[in-house]
Amino acid sequence: MAGTSHGHTPAAWTGVTISFIGFCISGVFMVAANQPGFWAGMGVVLLGGVVGLAMKAAGLGMPKESAAMAEARAAAVKQQLENAAAAETRVRPEAQGQAQAQTQTV
Repeated sequence: MAGTSHGHTPAAWTGVTISFIGFCISGVFMVAANQPGFWAGMGVVLLGGVVGLAMKAAGLGMPKESAAMAEARAAAVKQQLENAAAAETRVRPEAQGQAQAQTQTV
């Protein structure tokens, strides 16, 4: 997941930080049995989502992947799968030969 830079943007960090603070506020007021404070904290949680989306709209989020990039990624995955299948077929006959040799000696 680290290779995809998922969530490593100012919009994501800001939205999550504000939401986390809202959860902490709500938790404190929930333990204190204070309903208005709890709902105020939940409002801060929602504010975090709104701020994150607004920052993404302002260009501080992750850019969308272009069609060419998505095609290249799909081709690379397909090539990796083909390489893995080819490597498996090269290993399989040797393993079968060893298994037959073991059964003949028994």
